[in-house]
Amino acid sequence: MKIGILGAGLSGITLAYLLQQNKRVESIELWEKAEHPGGLCRSYPFAGIGCDVGPHIIFSKNKEVLELMVQLLGENVHKLRRSNKIFHDGRFIKYPFENELSALSASERDFCLNAFLNNPYENYPPENMLGFFLATFGEGITNLYLRPYNEKIWKFDPAFMDTQMVDRIPKPPREDIIKSAEGVTTEGYVHQLHFYYPKRGGVQSLLDAFLKELGGKVAIRTGATVQRVAKQAEGWEVLTADGEKKNCDRLVSTMPVTEMIPLLHPAVPEAVRRAAENLRFNSIAICLIHVTRDYLGDNFAVMVPDKAILFHRLSKLDFLVPEDERDGSTRLMVEVTYRDGDQISRLNDEQLLDRVVADLVRLKFIDDAKAVQARTLLRQKHAYVIYDLHHRGNMKTLRDFCQSQPGLTLHGRFGDFEYINMDQVIERSMKQAKEILA
Repeated sequence: MKIGILGAGLSGITLAYLLQQNKRVESIELWEKAEHPGGLCRSYPFAGIGCDVGPHIIFSKNKEVLELMVQLLGENVHKLRRSNKIFHDGRFIKYPFENELSALSASERDFCLNAFLNNPYENYPPENMLGFFLATFGEGITNLYLRPYNEKIWKFDPAFMDTQMVDRIPKPPREDIIKSAEGVTTEGYVHQLHFYYPKRGGVQSLLDAFLKELGGKVAIRTGATVQRVAKQAEGWEVLTADGEKKNCDRLVSTMPVTEMIPLLHPAVPEAVRRAAENLRFNSIAICLIHVTRDYLGDNFAVMVPDKAILFHRLSKLDFLVPEDERDGSTRLMVEVTYRDGDQISRLNDEQLLDRVVADLVRLKFIDDAKAVQARTLLRQKHAYVIYDLHHRGNMKTLRDFCQSQPGLTLHGRFGDFEYINMDQVIERSMKQAKEILA
C-alpha cells in the first residue's frame, strides 16, 4: 500500500510514524508547503531558548499517548506544575476563575456567588457558547471573565458560536463555589495540573523525536506546494507546483480543508465548495519580548480579559526552563489573534510590537520600554478553529463528501477543522492508522 499525506505537521508526522510499522505499507510520502516540517509544533530560537507558536505543554488523559511522548523525549524532558493566573482589575486570580472568587473585590465576589447560586438561566438548554456560560456559571463569572476573554481570543461573539468548545466543561458543585468565595481554593482541570515539557529546544523537540524514528519507507517533500489532487481509477494522483506527479493508494489530508477542497479534481459540487469557503478560523501573532525583569511572579501563563489590552494571553517562557539554566531575565510570549481584514491585521509587525510593549507597561508587568532587550514577531495563518453556528453543518457536508471518495481521509486540527491539542492529534493518529490498515 502506497500512502500519501498532504502536510507534515504533527498529525502527518505521527500518522507516518505509526503506519510505517506495518508490513502492508510499502511507502509513505508527505508533501509540505513550508521549508521545514512541523506546522504549529515548530519552535524558533529567541534570546537563547526555543519558543513555540503558542504555549504548548505535554499532557494527556490517555496514558498510552502520554507515555509515548515522554518516552520519545528521553532525558530531554522534565515535569512541571501548572501556575496559571487571570489578571482582572489589577489582581492575579487563580485559574480557572471560578476557583478563587475570594481574590476578587468584595462586590464582585458577592456578585459572582449570588449569580451562581440564584441562576435564572441554569434550566435553559444552551444553544450557543454564551448560553452555556450563563447556564453553567451565571452572569457574574460569565460577564467578568468568560465572555470578554472569549471575545478577545476568538474575535467572535460567543452568542454566534456553538457549544463544541465548551460542552465538556463540567458545572462546578455549589459547595465548591461557596468555598471559593470563602477563600478555600481548589484546582481545576487537574489532568493539566502537572505537565511535561522539553528541557531544551521547545516543543519542536518532540516533533524532531518523531522525525528521527521515521525509516526508509517515509519521504518528506518540503517546499512542495500541492497544485492539484486528482481521483484516479484506483487511488490518487498528487501534482505539485514544480510539475512532479506522484500516485498513492490512500490519501490523507492534514492541510487546511479550506485549501484542500479547491485542489480536488474533478471539481467538487457547489454545496461542498461553499461549505469549505464558509469555515472560519483565526490567525495569530506571537510577540516575543525579552526583558530585564518582569512583575508576573512565578507563573507560566496569564490570561487578560481586559478589552482595552490588545493581547489575550502571555506566557513566561523562563518558567519552562530548568531553574539552574535561568539567567534572571525574562522571555515573554504574547499572543494576539486576528483575521484578515480586521483592524489588527492592518498593523505591521513593528506597530503590533509597539502596542504590545505599551500594554505590558500599562498593566505594570514590566517597568517601561527601556526594559526590552530584544523583540520579534511570528505569524501563523491557521491558528484557531472558530466553532461558529454553521461549523457543524459545514463540516458534515465536507466529511460526507470526503467519505464518499474512496481512499480520501481528513486528519489533524485543520484537516478535520477541529480545535484539538497535541495529545488529541496523536490519539487520533493512532485511531486513523488502525482504520487505514483495516
